[in-house]
Amino acid sequence: MATTKARKPKKREDSGSTGIRVIARAADVLNVLGKHPDGLSLGEIALQVGLPRSTVQRIVQALDEANMVIAASPTSGVRLGPALLVLAASVKQISIAELARPLVVQLSRDTGETVDLAVLGTHKAVVVDQIHGTHPLLAVSAVGNSLPLNCSASGKVLLASLPTERLAAMRNRLKLTAPTRHSITTWAALERELDSVRRSGVAFDREEYRMGICAVAIAVRGPGDEVAAISMPVPTERFNANEKRLVDTLVDRVQTFQRRM
Repeated sequence: MATTKARKPKKREDSGSTGIRVIARAADVLNVLGKHPDGLSLGEIALQVGLPRSTVQRIVQALDEANMVIAASPTSGVRLGPALLVLAASVKQISIAELARPLVVQLSRDTGETVDLAVLGTHKAVVVDQIHGTHPLLAVSAVGNSLPLNCSASGKVLLASLPTERLAAMRNRLKLTAPTRHSITTWAALERELDSVRRSGVAFDREEYRMGICAVAIAVRGPGDEVAAISMPVPTERFNANEKRLVDTLVDRVQTFQRRM
């Protein structure tokens, strides 16, 4: 009785990975066209995305059939199409608190400290998100609590982020409170502090809001230029011993967040 050797099935290319690659290339084409509202030729698109012109042509044809691109002129080139307007209109508005939530969580894991996210209220900074740290001794407030703008790290960051004319308009309305003997209580001193925050991007509260508590804060911006302050309030003794590490970690994580934005 004759025997036959079983044939090995031919190795087929993973259709899933191929599909993902096609989608990524189409996204590259759309992103390039988004930077050129008047449109580009196929050759110009190919040059910018680093693909052969023939590949770009196939991608553009598929996008054209879906009305995601249209002719830029009667003679040549393509630009973004009307179908993208429909998609954009259906996108849910995402708040800075939602966007920054993973950042707040990661910072608390990195440092073991409490991390707050605050936004500008009428005359105060309002905590809209918070993750408690893991140290036995912590500085903890609560979501919904308000912080003075003149003597909290979050408040200083938010003030420093304001346009000049808006900050000037607040001078007559903002009361400079003094919860501790270290609090800033004059506009001249506050302006100097805000100038320092603008230069460095980092704000500090050194027992200005609560004795025994220091804090560091940085501004974060959402895609719509919405501004929030992310801060770490820390017991003074531990803050003084770990200030550089805390600041470096905060700066590094926020910079990564902003690049993704």
